[in-house]
Amino acid sequence: MNLLAGFRAIIRRPAGRGPVVIRVAASTRYRAFVNGRLVGHGPARGPHGFYRIDQWEVTTKLSPGHNVVAIEVAGYNVNSYDLLDQPAFVQAEVAAGDRVVAATGGRDARFSGRQLRQRVQKAPRYSYQRTFMEIWRPTPHSNSWRSNPTAAFATEALEIVETKRLLARGVPYPQFASSPPTRHVAKGRVRTGVPVAQPWLDRALKSLGPKYKGYPREQLAVIPCLELQAIRNRRRSSLGQPWQTGQAVAMAADSFHILDLGINRSGFIGMAVTCRAKVRLYVVFDELLTKEGDVNFARLDCVNAVLYELPPGQYELETFEPYTLRYLKLIALDGHCEIRDVHLRQYVNPQAERAWFAASDDRLNRLFAAGRETFAQNAVDLFMDCPSRERAGWLCDSFFTARAEADLCGQSDVERTFYENYLLPARFPNLPAGMLPMCYPADQTNGLFIPNWALWFVVQLEEYLARSGDGAMIEALRRRVLELFEYFKKFLNSDGLLEKLDGWVFVEWSKASDFVQDVNYPSNSLYAGALAAAARLYGLPDLARQAQRVRAVIRRQSFDGEFFVDNAVRKESRLCVTRNRSEVGQYCAFYFDVATPQSHAKLHRRLMEDFGPGRARSGRFAEIHPAAPFIGNVLRLELLSRWGRANQILDESMDYLLYMADRTGTLWEMADENASCNHGFAAHVCHVLLRDVLGIAQIDRVRRVVRLKHDAVKLEWCRGRVPVPGGFVEVDWHRQGRRIIRQVNVPAGYALVE
Repeated sequence: MNLLAGFRAIIRRPAGRGPVVIRVAASTRYRAFVNGRLVGHGPARGPHGFYRIDQWEVTTKLSPGHNVVAIEVAGYNVNSYDLLDQPAFVQAEVAAGDRVVAATGGRDARFSGRQLRQRVQKAPRYSYQRTFMEIWRPTPHSNSWRSNPTAAFATEALEIVETKRLLARGVPYPQFASSPPTRHVAKGRVRTGVPVAQPWLDRALKSLGPKYKGYPREQLAVIPCLELQAIRNRRRSSLGQPWQTGQAVAMAADSFHILDLGINRSGFIGMAVTCRAKVRLYVVFDELLTKEGDVNFARLDCVNAVLYELPPGQYELETFEPYTLRYLKLIALDGHCEIRDVHLRQYVNPQAERAWFAASDDRLNRLFAAGRETFAQNAVDLFMDCPSRERAGWLCDSFFTARAEADLCGQSDVERTFYENYLLPARFPNLPAGMLPMCYPADQTNGLFIPNWALWFVVQLEEYLARSGDGAMIEALRRRVLELFEYFKKFLNSDGLLEKLDGWVFVEWSKASDFVQDVNYPSNSLYAGALAAAARLYGLPDLARQAQRVRAVIRRQSFDGEFFVDNAVRKESRLCVTRNRSEVGQYCAFYFDVATPQSHAKLHRRLMEDFGPGRARSGRFAEIHPAAPFIGNVLRLELLSRWGRANQILDESMDYLLYMADRTGTLWEMADENASCNHGFAAHVCHVLLRDVLGIAQIDRVRRVVRLKHDAVKLEWCRGRVPVPGGFVEVDWHRQGRRIIRQVNVPAGYALVE
């Protein structure tokens, strides 16, 4: 576990003017260099038994004479939600046109390899969902093999492994832009070895066992989560001056310095360090500052820290793994050092900048910017829940993030690879036949799954077809969809509803998820929506009729005359409806067509007028448990859009989200700061603003039809654009007295529907 290997080839710059590329497939994670300069990081993640090929053009990075092509590969070889537990390998080649200049394997291979020992192998895991922490013990010359052809590189015997099944990358390549800090926050001195009465242990250390891999505590070289708890600030000076290019930070022994990146960013933390004596340098980070103005490494229930143990010398340091942070705390222990060129090398989707939005109310512009930033960091190669603690490709989250991809990027590349990952495996280990993983690619070694999350897979699939026209993918996934419904058949009760579902039945992060047994009506509403979507996708009228029957039963059992109830329990063979009622339960009923404004007019008016972000202040209907950002608040905005309440969407979006955007520049998992402050689903606000404020109601990229919305929004002006194949859909409107003057441009071949 946690083995780091290095591979390199010394090549001459190929003659001719054609492009030179490095192609890499690897397990588990790699980074590639040419003459010491980073050129790539990957791979894009694929499903069990398949590996995606990255292709990095390096023509301009080659020098006359000898060049060093170096690849570092981390073989983590543990289960996680982020990276699959598959045997580590690397397959690579350097090619100039059709000519292979160097390759791994074969008689003419030029790549040699060896284990790299500067990364401590027996380290704790970074989080329960990801793999190992980074603890480094380099020397000043540890990385010279990556840039100097004459540097010592004692090679080891290499094994040729079995042929791998390879896939195209399928998603855009990141550009690795470097972002410096924006300001100094604080500095001071620390005390070490402070007694801790009840030391905190992260979930990963407590979960080790046959189904969760990692090094046991007694084998660990160091346990940073325990050491960091015993380090306390003893003197602190607040700072406020901006960070200056070329500035150095002088770190005395047992000192700290806190820097601000300006907004939440995701990528690789880097810096240059000069040590005149041995230094143990902790790089601690988080998305927020504590009330005391400090950085809490454990806020996310993981260990947001990297440790460097540095002998005297000069170092160019950059983390191997990507992390998410706004605030960076440097702690120098034992010795002193000088730190310069602090940066975060961004690891984001580069296409998110193609769309733009601007309105006369700058608060909306800040919301859009935060949504776009959130999307870019959570859609590098999958639709992730967060780029920090998990980096996992979750269903349900993906439903909302996929909409943002189409609007911001103008295509659905990440969504297509997301579905391809679910398509290709012959089976999903440790899950019941027919069930889909709740997040993937991931290892569900403990057999955990969210049964109702698999239903979002089907609902999203219908929207994917409309976005992409990819009928081949829809047909290829037919078997997966029908097997999923076959799985659910054994849970249907005599009323035709799902009852006593196995696994982790989850509705959202609110009280609603306490009311999931025996019959959960929000989940059954989703079930009806998935049945109806599959019926339309595959021409299966029996599923459509079943969906209608499920909706009718929910209306009859769940509606108590005022609100929809969340669940019913089985008592002595009789199903008894409870009095548990949640806000999200109401939204699920309307969103999945169990209820309509006509069939439940009084409830419809109540939801519009008495619910939403102001209900906590008004105290209305306090017995109805409030919704959460994920997913109830998003469903509410969707319903307001259906009901033509554009100005209400504008106000409530700012109530729900603006404080998040202003604190971190990204949008959060929950309403408070106790979870991820950068969650992919929340990028959906970009879709909302482009649709309900700018007025682009729908873009049919397959039929090339653009439909506009003309809701009267209380702004002076708004303008923006959305990329589509062939160009951009551009809208610019402003008020002129009581009139709205609108200018719309669409690419050639597109029809405009007012």
